[in-house]
Amino acid sequence: MPLHVSLVSAEEEIWSGEASLVVAKTLIGEIGFMAGHSPVLAMLAEGQVRITQADDTRIVAEAKDGFLSVENDVVTIVAGRAALVS
Repeated sequence: MPLHVSLVSAEEEIWSGEASLVVAKTLIGEIGFMAGHSPVLAMLAEGQVRITQADDTRIVAEAKDGFLSVENDVVTIVAGRAALVS
């Protein structure tokens, strides 16, 4: 079962879709999420959010300020600033 991921900034939706793995930098360090993960609410630190889809496609974004939440295989990342990295 995939994760349903939404990455948004204060201005716009940056990326939304399904993923097998999400890794983000929080104030206590990097943390990764896969389907079935326990609920989490954490503050984002400045750094990369790495999203891996089932076909191994990788989406990388730079994010700063905000929080992430994980519950029932839904990952929501709300950043003050975020942009996809080419």
